[in-house]
Amino acid sequence: MIIINENSKTPLYLQIYNHFKEEISTGRIQERSTLPSTRALAKTLKVGRNTVENAYEQLCAEGYVSSKMGSGYIVEKIESKLYNEFINPTKHTLETPSKSFHEQGAANRSKYNFQYGRLSIDDFPLKAWRKLLNQVLLSNDINCLTAYNERKGQLDLRLEIMKYLLDSRGVRCQPEQIIISSGTLPSLSLICQLLLKDCRDIALEEPCYDSARSLFLNNGFNVIPIATQEDGIDLEMLSKTSAKVLYINPSHQFPTGTVTAINKRLGLLDWSERNDAYIIEDDYDSEYRYNCRPIPSLQSLDNKGRIIYLNTFSKSFAPSLRMSYIVLPSQLLEKYQLSFQKYNCSVSWMEQSAMYRFMNEGHWIRHLRKIYQANRKKHDTLIETISELMGEKVKIYGKNSGLHILLEVNNGMTEKELIEKANSAGVVVYPVSNYWADPEKYSDNMVLIGFSGLTENDIVEGLNLLNTVWF
Repeated sequence: MIIINENSKTPLYLQIYNHFKEEISTGRIQERSTLPSTRALAKTLKVGRNTVENAYEQLCAEGYVSSKMGSGYIVEKIESKLYNEFINPTKHTLETPSKSFHEQGAANRSKYNFQYGRLSIDDFPLKAWRKLLNQVLLSNDINCLTAYNERKGQLDLRLEIMKYLLDSRGVRCQPEQIIISSGTLPSLSLICQLLLKDCRDIALEEPCYDSARSLFLNNGFNVIPIATQEDGIDLEMLSKTSAKVLYINPSHQFPTGTVTAINKRLGLLDWSERNDAYIIEDDYDSEYRYNCRPIPSLQSLDNKGRIIYLNTFSKSFAPSLRMSYIVLPSQLLEKYQLSFQKYNCSVSWMEQSAMYRFMNEGHWIRHLRKIYQANRKKHDTLIETISELMGEKVKIYGKNSGLHILLEVNNGMTEKELIEKANSAGVVVYPVSNYWADPEKYSDNMVLIGFSGLTENDIVEGLNLLNTVWF
């Protein structure tokens, strides 16, 4: 029986979601059972049907149930032994604290540049950021500008990040576990230096973020590609490797947009424990989930200290800020202290101080709401326009989250031809082939389309031009 508390601060749909999640994970609702229909449950609970649908969609997104046309919502099998071992609610509380130069130039000048990860200046909180920078320069701490500062990053900023991560991603840590870095790649480089002495083999999803693959190769790792399936990485394939490290985007795989289902998340934690391995979780765009609440981080399920968590301000604030952070598991802290105690933080004191104030004064949460709504509208415009113009001639991968999609175009053209045709119409789209370690496994008829740097009107105009030259 579901008890709804209308006076609770927890949204109604989340109360329904939490009820079914608990029932399924403990086995009280058995595998292959069918959940009540959305109409029937809404009538029973006296809530809106949309409320029930939102709860069910969240369960689907995390792999607890599957939705099949005509069959309703079917409960998936959950490995309860693994679930109980790796998820311990008592520990979830917070303790006290390339292109060539000319090609790139032409792309930047194009009105219809579907570049991934570029944000709109109209969405940037310029007035507030300028004010906070001025406050920092006029503060009593200005002498810090001419000194070397805290090696892991400013403590007050790390405390704000700690609180934000717990509230938004379920990440449990202490400020001493957080290291502020000048971008994801520098963060990964530091992690490579931490781990390389103990392991040489690293597993990566196939396809994956190509810059990360290059970085691991440059640091002397043997990279092992692991196929990505509809519900996440191929666990069986992973288990047959000698890898002692896995780099993964479980909440929004790049570039496919796949979400790692709950059973595979538990399987990953089990794999890391059995093999004395670490998982590097890159949670790069976790703020953007358009059809349900954000997927909980993998780190939030881990009570064995196997997850090295990464995140960045680049996808939600400003790529040029060059500010990211690492959350190290406790057992790696001593090793970090021994190896990096002489390293200074690579992010300027002034920008760290401004970001602390930005978060502490509530600007950060307000900004996230604004940029989420802006990019959701752009996403919806993109998907609706593609569907109206191109219909079944294309297939969309990775919709409903993030700042990009993959578009499979079924008109007989190769990736190169699709990009060249787009360029001829003044539209810039991007290749997918470089994300594959083995290009032979790639269909060679996709392009990557980012939407966050364009207006809704430009998205529509650009897609109309693509439809003309492709079809």
